[in-house]
Formats: sequence, C-alpha cells, structure tokens
Amino acid sequence: MIRLLIATAVGLVVSLFGTKFLINWLTQHRVAQPIQEDGVQMHRETKAGTPTMGGIAIVAGIVVAYVVSDFYNGIYTRSGLLVIFAIVGSGAVGFLDDWIKVARERNLGLRARTKFGGQLLVASTFAVLMVTLTDVHTEISFTRWDSIGIDLGPVGWCVWAVLLMIATTNGVNLTDGLDGLASGASIFAFAAFTVMGFWMFGHPQIYDVDHALDLAVVAAAVVGSCAGFLWWNAAPAQIFMGDTGSLALGAGLSSLALATNTHLLLPILGALFVAETLSVIIQVFVFKRTGKRVFLIAPVHHHFEMLGWPETRIIVRFWLAAGFAAAMALGIFYADFLSIPGTVI
Repeated sequence: MIRLLIATAVGLVVSLFGTKFLINWLTQHRVAQPIQEDGVQMHRETKAGTPTMGGIAIVAGIVVAYVVSDFYNGIYTRSGLLVIFAIVGSGAVGFLDDWIKVARERNLGLRARTKFGGQLLVASTFAVLMVTLTDVHTEISFTRWDSIGIDLGPVGWCVWAVLLMIATTNGVNLTDGLDGLASGASIFAFAAFTVMGFWMFGHPQIYDVDHALDLAVVAAAVVGSCAGFLWWNAAPAQIFMGDTGSLALGAGLSSLALATNTHLLLPILGALFVAETLSVIIQVFVFKRTGKRVFLIAPVHHHFEMLGWPETRIIVRFWLAAGFAAAMALGIFYADFLSIPGTVI
C-alpha cells in the first residue's frame, strides 16, 4: 500500500512542477498547438497559441514515480517494465507527431501510415516480449484469466494484444479534444486498475497475475501524473497533452488490461473512450453511405459543443460518465470474485 501512495504522490509532484516548467519553456519558444481548420470554429479563437506536448510531463511523472516507488521494499518486474515501455514508446510516437505539427505550424503531423507503423511497432514489441519474458496467460479474458476459457495461443494472443493496444491508443487520442477531458477521464480508469491490481496481489491463487503489485504501482503512478497535469490542463487549459500524452495513456490502459487479464473488461472501464471512437466510426460510415451526418461533428464531445453546451458542462458530465464506467467495471470485477466458490473476503 505504501508503494502505491509513493507512486501516486511522486507522479503528482513531478507532473505538477514538470508541466509548469513545460508551459514556461514552450511559451518562451512559441511551441503552440495548431488548431484543425475543419474543427470547431470557437477553438481557433480561444485555443490557438496554447502550448502543447504536455504529455512529456505525464510520461516523465510516470517513469520517475515508478522508479522511486520501487526504492521502498520493491523490485522492478518484467511485467511492470514492459507496461512502462508501452507507455514511453507510444508517447515517443506521439511526440514525433506533435513536433512535426508545431514545426510546420499546421495540424498535420506524421503521415497516417508512419504513425500507424510506429504504434504497430510498439504494440508488437510489447506483445512478443510479454509472451516470451513473462508468464502471462494467453486466454482471452474478462475479469480473470480463466473466466472465458478460450486459449488464443501465443501468436493469437499477440495479434489480439496489438489490436487492443492500437484501438485503445486511438480512442484516448480522439477523446483528447476538450480541456482536461482525457486527463480527467484517465484518472478514473487508472484508479480502477490500481484497485484491481492490488486486489489481484492479495489473491494470487485466483488471478495468477505475474507481478500484480508492480502493475498496480504503475497504474497509481499514472493516476498521480494525470492529476498533476490536470491542474494546468483544466479549462481554460494552459497546456495541451498532445498526442504525446494521449497515445501514452492509451497504451498504458491497454497494456495493463493485457497484463492483468482483464481484456474484455477494458471496454466497460473505458466506456467513454469507446463511445468517442464509435461516434467517429458511425459518422464516417453513415456519411459515406448516405451523405448525411449523424452528429453535427465528431467525436461526440464536439457535437455537444455545436449544440451550444458550455465546454465545462460537457467536460464535467463526461467525467461523471467516465467515473460511473470505472465504478461499474470495479463492481463487475468484485461480483465475479464473490461468485467464485470458496473465496474469502
């Protein structure tokens, strides 16, 4: 428990002060977020010139918090290090995308194929190393490794892991469109993983998760880092996380789900990210088929902006939805635990 508190506190402090440093440095060097030309008109008026790439502080907070927390009666584990690799690697892909955007002063970063290739490389490396270096179960799972009983095998699991990681990273990326929306929603999701990881650590005979406590420490580090960043990212934002942050957070969510054998619980836990992604898919599909739009603009948070909702109202209500989804996932997780014969609370 103390390691979890240390990870959260260190992540918060590093991210809090690191983000402030970034705001000053990026402002001084005029590194600002280009606003998408076909996006919401008001964003070009109110958000243009805001520093971006704040995800650097989030990733730095996560890494430092993880390293420092293991100084206290801990040990660096392969599972924990691989999740950190997924976060840092995906953050690096996002950083390249952000840097090209600000260097060219337009909202076009890496080419779509190049960006996808970077995500594919990180996800594939993570999946292969998880299968070869840890005892991760290759069954497709819901709340625990044997909850469904379908073994994908090492190759099938790697393919599934890559698909899940790419889908989740892009889901968080699409959600990052309003001040504090993605960072606030991520706090709920990673807090849930912190609780589940710690619970798995206390019941190893049921969950059989390699290095469950270390995975909970990583999740706690992300909670603290997101909270520190949100101090500056809350509306009106003084800095944006950029793809550096959103891709890193998405990779963190999916890699934790894979490492803790909660693959199919992830869409419930991260229901907000799923809804944002589906709104884009539905919009594109229907428009190509009929020429009509389901939403005024996608992702769905922009739809509510176009309806005239204040930005803060959208953000808070979406945070509530994210919190409810995380609570529901925890409820399902605990209910499944109680359903196991002979379990002791």
